[in-house]
Amino acid sequence: MKIAVAAAAVNLALTSSVVVAQEQEQEQDSIEKIRVTGSLIKRTDLAGPSPITSIDADQIANTGVTDLIGLFTKLPISGQGTFSTQGNSSDDTANGGSSVSLRGLGADSTLILINGRRVSVSPFAKGIDTAFVDINNIPLSAIKRVDIQKDGASATYGSDAIAGVINIILKDDFEGVEVSAKIGDTADGGGKEQNLSLMFGTATDKASHTFILDYFDREEVLYADRDYSRSSNQAALRPNDPDAVDFRSSSGIPGTIALASDPTNRIIDEFGNDTCPAEDIDRANNLCRYDYAPYMSMFPDAERLSYIYLGNYELDDDMRAFVEFSGQNSKSVVRGAGSPSFNELFMSGDNANHPFADDPTHPFYGQDLTMRRRTVDIGNREKRVDTDYYRAIVGLEGEFGDWSWETAYSYIKSESVERGVDGFPNSRRIQEAIDSELWNPFEPSSNSQEALDYIETTTTRIGKSTNKSLDLVFSGPIAQIGEMDVMMAIGAEYREEAISDNPDEQYLRGEVFGTEATQANGSRDSTSIFAEVIVPVSDTFEMQFALRHEDYSDFGTTTDPKISFLWTPMDTLSIRGSYGTAFRAPSLHQLGLGRTDESPNLVDTARCNAVGLGCQPQEYTAIFAGNPDLGPEESTNYNIGLIYEVTDNLDFSIDYYSYDIEDIIDSDTQFVFTNFGTDSSVVERLPTSNPSDPGEVVRIYDSFQNIGDLETTGLDLDVGYTLQSDMGDFRFSYVMNYVLKYEEYRPSVDGGRRLNRQEGEFEQPEVRYTAAMDWSRDVWSASVAVNYIGEFDGSADAGFGDKTVDAMTTVDLVVNYVGFDNTTLTVGATNLFNEEPPYSHHDFMGFVNTTHSGQGRFMYAKATYRF
Repeated sequence: MKIAVAAAAVNLALTSSVVVAQEQEQEQDSIEKIRVTGSLIKRTDLAGPSPITSIDADQIANTGVTDLIGLFTKLPISGQGTFSTQGNSSDDTANGGSSVSLRGLGADSTLILINGRRVSVSPFAKGIDTAFVDINNIPLSAIKRVDIQKDGASATYGSDAIAGVINIILKDDFEGVEVSAKIGDTADGGGKEQNLSLMFGTATDKASHTFILDYFDREEVLYADRDYSRSSNQAALRPNDPDAVDFRSSSGIPGTIALASDPTNRIIDEFGNDTCPAEDIDRANNLCRYDYAPYMSMFPDAERLSYIYLGNYELDDDMRAFVEFSGQNSKSVVRGAGSPSFNELFMSGDNANHPFADDPTHPFYGQDLTMRRRTVDIGNREKRVDTDYYRAIVGLEGEFGDWSWETAYSYIKSESVERGVDGFPNSRRIQEAIDSELWNPFEPSSNSQEALDYIETTTTRIGKSTNKSLDLVFSGPIAQIGEMDVMMAIGAEYREEAISDNPDEQYLRGEVFGTEATQANGSRDSTSIFAEVIVPVSDTFEMQFALRHEDYSDFGTTTDPKISFLWTPMDTLSIRGSYGTAFRAPSLHQLGLGRTDESPNLVDTARCNAVGLGCQPQEYTAIFAGNPDLGPEESTNYNIGLIYEVTDNLDFSIDYYSYDIEDIIDSDTQFVFTNFGTDSSVVERLPTSNPSDPGEVVRIYDSFQNIGDLETTGLDLDVGYTLQSDMGDFRFSYVMNYVLKYEEYRPSVDGGRRLNRQEGEFEQPEVRYTAAMDWSRDVWSASVAVNYIGEFDGSADAGFGDKTVDAMTTVDLVVNYVGFDNTTLTVGATNLFNEEPPYSHHDFMGFVNTTHSGQGRFMYAKATYRF
């Protein structure tokens, strides 16, 4: 029976979602039982009821991507919350990290496994609270295949599997030596890449060993390297668009001078020797602006060195040992413009450096002053992130009678050090330098090197994440229905997790402005027991039942069931379905976050309504803290699908999915700001002489709550067609994800709930697809793929909900030649026609960098030699 769908999700035909992940080896002409992704039971048949897509190493190579996140961003099933290193900046809290969000349900709701076992999360959370597995830790050269389970799987794997599971299977059966080298470059500057890998392995009747070394280096891409993002003044870049916004910072150099008693009473610094450049003067708002975009990283410089060893040892006829040791050192360099200050600094009226000390006729004479001022004089900001990742698995597996068993101990650790090495001022020392008249903020050219050295600081942030676990699983037959076995698996797992994310004392004292950092510390342990039963009701109908109970040390217990079926009424037709519950435990970052400064872009609705100020989005300081009283997110999901082999050459599958998630953990700072903007306990403001003006914001206080609900439904479609001809063999494929409903709810002021976001709105395209063609003939092969991301509405939060962000279509091409002995030569390009990301009004870079890529055309050449 053939029920495979040769559909591809990334410039190739992928194995159909009905063909589950498998490790198939033949031994003495008999097929071993194998464990498939989505099930704990070893079995000889390969098909199961869960919708799973498998992508092997050759298919990944044909995409032209150089890391895992490049692959996942092309998958139609990947949605909002998938993030790469694009957009890393001096304000980011997870620089150098990447992760994937299946169906747009969040990176923390997508469970990442390696060889079926968990991975420790990054010690540095994304956006201060999103715990994620950094998939940059896994080099492509080590991957045998990637399995994607597209329905909830907490009944099998526990927490975080709300959206599904990505199981990364490593190469463990390689024999020989293989060397591979790849170079590539972008069309518009920056982003040059080099990749070198070495793999060698041996195998005997009793043991096998696989070693992998991989080196990856990519130079940075700055926003200055792209015409559409080279300036934060999008209004100047797009003079024909009356709605384009000037996003230049209100904190310039030498800046804007204001009265400390009333910061709204301000003037542009055009006095003395150092004055605001003419091109940065904003007369309408009395501001000296600053164009920060050219100095910011679009993609940071990245260097990664990885090593992996996998070994299997036969101890006797019924017992084997396996080990896995892997590690990686990764380095990233992230850049940003000089640090801004927004009325945090003051100068007394009798200071000798007072700009109007010699002008008693000026209204500011003798008055205490504050300022909007950017410390460009100590350099632009530069962060260096150094991460060491280690993973060790030691286990045993074997058989007794018809039953098999497996047990393993896992230890995974990730340690990161983030250092601010340039451009970071210490606010306490700056104020001291102003008060002592050592440093003059209004005349930068007059300041000595001694003064600059005094106000500049270096910052340090140290993070560590560990995951230790011990698991045991038994599986085997418990009964028979006719000649078919009823199979069962039972098992238990004990897991300990811990994270620490600690910036230096300067951060904790709030002395480093112009950047963000988190502080979080926490640990937990959990114990789980689980069971699974597969019942072959008939030759054509199979049921699968799973149940998992988990006990967490920090929030209690949860029990999650799942039931699924596979019905094959004809050899060419199968129908599958599943129903289950899933959960996500609150992350240790969300529970244990200490005082953390964020700089979100927000609209000051209260002040805008009162006096017409603060109506445009700009950065504000938001103070976050963890919430130890959080509960888990809980989900109910179901899937129903059909797989049909129309002819020997044409087949397709279609699946309908539904998720209903409750008690989503999140924060909504704009909601807090809008609805509690005049509450002094929530929003702290500077006093003003105008009784109608609530005043400029100093800081906003916020935290995490179980505040959200989410309902989403959609369709997954895979179509595959093969054609053999005199011109070669062709494979055509089309893979689409269509979101029927995506409704995210948040609390409203009246105590009910409001619709916060839905399908088709900002960052929520309804349609994504990849259409691909593979061709092979003799020693040549080629693949071409068209990747489509549909249009969506502009950002309503930024005031552009009436705009549309257009669809984006890119084309990838790869050509392989195997005419030389043991050698494969490859040339290719991603985004072959150098398509620019569609324009969005919402932010300074002019495009939605959470959805679209600014890399542009990337051309590469690769050579692989095996001996």
